[in-house]
Amino acid sequence: MVNTNAIRGSRVGSGPMGESERGDAAPRVRVSFWCANGHETRPSFAQDREVEVPDVWDCPRCGLPAGQDRATPPEAPRIEPYKTHMAYVKERRSDSDGAALLDEALTRMRERGVGGGR
Repeated sequence: MVNTNAIRGSRVGSGPMGESERGDAAPRVRVSFWCANGHETRPSFAQDREVEVPDVWDCPRCGLPAGQDRATPPEAPRIEPYKTHMAYVKERRSDSDGAALLDEALTRMRERGVGGGR
């Protein structure tokens, strides 16, 4: 036999809440934003003088930044590929600079007698 309880998952005093119990909602304004792919997003903001509407909004469809000017949406951010430490070093130094530094370090080590193969 199945044990059923009609008020299972309920709590005392729960019921449908309406605006009469929550209070009135603040007046809202919808603002259109467009991304570089032409997607339009229309989030709503409280229509209050203290609330500032942002200049840029993330497009929920493609993730690109969206602006309020449909003709000139913001450009997609330039994504730099991951670089290793060696890649950054090679940007600052040429191969000949690296060879000169290595020779200098080896000469100093030999003068101190470090790693001389004793």
